[in-house]
Amino acid sequence: MTPEEFRTHGHALIDWIADYRSTLHERPVMSPLRPGVVAAQLSAAAPEAGEDPAAVLADLDRVVLPGLSLWQHPEFFHFFPANAELSSVLGDIASTGLGVLGLSWESSPALSEVEIRTMDWMRELLGLSEGWRGVVQDSASGCALTAMLEARERASGFAMHAGGTDQGRDRMVVYCTAQAHSSVPKAMLLAGFGRQNVREVPVDADYAMDAQALRAIVAEDRAAGLRPAAVVATCGTTATTALDPLAEIGRIAQDEDLWFHVDAAMAGSAMLLPECRWMWEGVELADSLVVNAHKWLGVAFDCSLFFVKDPVFLEKVMATHPSYLQSSHDEDVVNLRDWGVPLGRRFRALKLWFMLRMEGAEALRARLRRDLDNAAWLAAQVDAAEGWERVAPTPLQTVCVRHVPAGLDPADPADAEAIDAHTRASAQAVNASGKAAVSLATLEGRWMVRLSVGALGTEREHVERLWKVLGEAVAR
Repeated sequence: MTPEEFRTHGHALIDWIADYRSTLHERPVMSPLRPGVVAAQLSAAAPEAGEDPAAVLADLDRVVLPGLSLWQHPEFFHFFPANAELSSVLGDIASTGLGVLGLSWESSPALSEVEIRTMDWMRELLGLSEGWRGVVQDSASGCALTAMLEARERASGFAMHAGGTDQGRDRMVVYCTAQAHSSVPKAMLLAGFGRQNVREVPVDADYAMDAQALRAIVAEDRAAGLRPAAVVATCGTTATTALDPLAEIGRIAQDEDLWFHVDAAMAGSAMLLPECRWMWEGVELADSLVVNAHKWLGVAFDCSLFFVKDPVFLEKVMATHPSYLQSSHDEDVVNLRDWGVPLGRRFRALKLWFMLRMEGAEALRARLRRDLDNAAWLAAQVDAAEGWERVAPTPLQTVCVRHVPAGLDPADPADAEAIDAHTRASAQAVNASGKAAVSLATLEGRWMVRLSVGALGTEREHVERLWKVLGEAVAR
């Protein structure tokens, strides 16, 4: 495709995206298709000759859109906000169109320096101290793995540079709660700690980590001759947005020489609001921290912000210096390849840079406050309605609810099973209607409905409509 052909078809694609975004509210939120329907419309073999670009674009409407659940829809209350501000989409297009790679500073100087400066902007916007340094990674899962690799190497005296960790050293153990995101124990296993060395710390009545239980378990492990290596706390858990007590956990981590990683993937965006920063009091005690800019904040996926207190640990674990990447500037610059697992990196920071410059921080704060207000309104409706209950606190924008039909007692095991079936059926009815999308999850072994408020276009009218749709579903 020539640049002029690209210009023509690119304009058509931009128009298509703009039309799609402006008509989102007219479309069903969840795809009604059954498995295999999309694949059946695709040719069995790749085309030998190029097709008309207009035909490819038309298949976005014919084949692709019917098979998508629409995360940008104003009635999307499923999973978590995965917002993609169109300003960040422009940055993503620019990044892809430039087609550059960041193998080293020299390979694309602007890629590195825009990323470093933009991460400094984000550090300041989040209220973090100057002691933090940041890098853009792909996901919170990748950041958790990177943190656990750092923790493993620090606890083992950087055994990777010698005989590895299985050399007669004390067995290393790590800590998190059952409310931690599934990527956290996965990262612990991938980092080589072993399932029997992952400790599950109890939670309190609000589903936050019990810090005193953590201290007791660490003491027991030390007494047993084990080597505590790391603790992962969550600021805004996936299921209920529970807030682990970071200050208490941080003091324990300092006392016990544990690597302290904080997962603030979704909730971290709220820290743009000074009134929300109490939620991560103690974050300055952490060694590493992740905030997903591609969730509530609004940057198109993928764009995870990984902050560390001391990049030396990153570089000791991740650095690689092949001769073909060495340059005369290496002593004067940061090579971001040494701050993560991949050698090559995309210009991810460009979409964050575009969004911050085009939207401005105050507009982002206003949207976050709108979402918090809407979630508080919804929580108040649940609290006031007969038969409805909130099953967890609502510190942020996720409201966790359950409807109990008249005559059923949640304390009775038989009735609890019936309530579970009712909960699942009503949520599935909402999603099948196409009027809204909600998610199901379990809490203490029982089903609940998670209502995650925060899509870009979600206003009070959409939350009011959701409440009505939920009422209709439980009345069926």
